Parts: sequence; structure tokens; C-alpha cells
Amino acid sequence: MRHSSISLPTVAVLAACALAACASTDYHFSQLYGNRYFRAPIDTYPVSIVRVDGKDNTFKPALVDPGLRQVTVQGPPGGARGVGQERTLALEVAPCTRYYLVAVKQNKLDSDFTVRVDYQEPVSGCTPPRSS
Repeated sequence: MRHSSISLPTVAVLAACALAACASTDYHFSQLYGNRYFRAPIDTYPVSIVRVDGKDNTFKPALVDPGLRQVTVQGPPGGARGVGQERTLALEVAPCTRYYLVAVKQNKLDSDFTVRVDYQEPVSGCTPPRSS
């Protein structure tokens, strides 16, 4: 069996370079999560973020640029419906901010809901975009 001729210090330097390449200072997105931040309120439910500004979204979290965004979410199923209803809300997204969106329902069987921001916090390591 033949061993590789790459030394341990070389591997360490290559790993450090790879990590430095991943740590870009150009990250400037805000994030939208459909999870509950606070667990205590029993009238809130998670949502799926379906579209942002009319474009389908499959990412978790949804990465968005700052500004006024049209966010479409799908709420939890309720009553006889097997699939939750969709709602669109206008959300003023601040730079480098993480938002937790939830559905608020009167009761578990109700299919009607409203959307609210459960919590928002700064995104660490984020650099706000510069105005030109």
C-alpha cells in the first residue's frame, strides 16, 4: 500500500485557505424563516415561504435583499383542508436581519390565519450593502 506524499502542514495550509475562501465579507442578505421563535404562544404555527417578489423559493432560509418585499407564505392545514392556504404580505426588510414569520390562528382547526413577524434579530457576519 502506498501512502500519499502530502505532508500534514501542507494539508493544514490547504484547509485554512479553503475556510478563508468560504468566509466572504460580501454576505449582505437578510433571512426569512418560517419557524416559530417563541414556543409559548399556542396560537402561532410555522409557515412555508413559497415566493418572494413573485419568484418561487425553495431555500431555507430564504435569502432576500433589503427593501420592500412581497412575501407569499403557505400556512398550516386546518379544518377539512389537507393543504394550508397562501397569504401574501408586504414586508419592509432591513439589511442583515433575520426574520421569523408565523401564522396566527384563532384555533387549531381554523383554516384562516394572519401572518406576523414572531421575532427579528441581526445576522452575524453580515455586511450591509453600501449605497452607491
